[in-house]
Amino acid sequence: MTNTKIIGIDLGATNIRGAIVDNDAIFEIISKRINTRGTEEQVLEDVYFIIDKLIDKDVKAIGIGVPSVVDVEKGIVYDVVHIPSWKEVHLKQILEDKYKVPVFVNNDANCFALGEHYFGKGKGAKNMIGLTLGTGLGAGIIINNQLYAGTNCGAGEFGCVDYLDNNYEFYCSGSFFNNVYGLNGEDVFKDAQKGDPQALKLYGEMGTHLGNAIKVVMYTYDPSLIILGGSVKLAYEYFEKTMWQRINTLVYPKSVERLKIERSALENSGILGAAGLYFDSL
Repeated sequence: MTNTKIIGIDLGATNIRGAIVDNDAIFEIISKRINTRGTEEQVLEDVYFIIDKLIDKDVKAIGIGVPSVVDVEKGIVYDVVHIPSWKEVHLKQILEDKYKVPVFVNNDANCFALGEHYFGKGKGAKNMIGLTLGTGLGAGIIINNQLYAGTNCGAGEFGCVDYLDNNYEFYCSGSFFNNVYGLNGEDVFKDAQKGDPQALKLYGEMGTHLGNAIKVVMYTYDPSLIILGGSVKLAYEYFEKTMWQRINTLVYPKSVERLKIERSALENSGILGAAGLYFDSL
């Protein structure tokens, strides 16, 4: 990765952020609010704005993470979250034709996992999962040091697995408090910080559900490391105990013994992971 300049772009629900990633470091982060209600071309102009500010003759590739299903081979994105006009955008071809460098496109949760694998706490982990806990529950899967996205870029959608009367995302994400109790998650977090017993009890309940979700992850992929990202990781101390209580009921105790769960410390995992798409292709 030394002296390899890659543009990493994190296309979010409301903002697009990009930077040069070189020698494990980020340079010149640029951010722009997305015209989410714009036409396909108008939103592409927002992407061009970021790239135009960063590209030079030394850039070897562009990586971009998007909140959508992706045809990874062709770089086509489908039904991008919160951008209605992006139903089917041939992003790889469009950007390669314009900038004349290789372009790699993938799902944002996959980029999170790659960011951790190449630049964060996942360095050296041969088999790991990046689990994003925000308003939803997403995951990226690293197997034998490479990203596994599945045939349709749908691998790692553990949140969509049926659970109780809904699915895991309903019970394991930051939306749990509103979904089940009609409460604002930020308010519950603030109350937990003050030691409020009811708020702590709710986090314990969420931890139980998350522990069950992680058991599904373990039975499916048996990773050595799970890295938690997203805003919910900030409340880890409030749900850690009940989460591990459920994980410890796994029928393979040696797998539990070898499992490590870490919280992401990367500030720009989306950008770094997007750049990591280039290294994953080598």
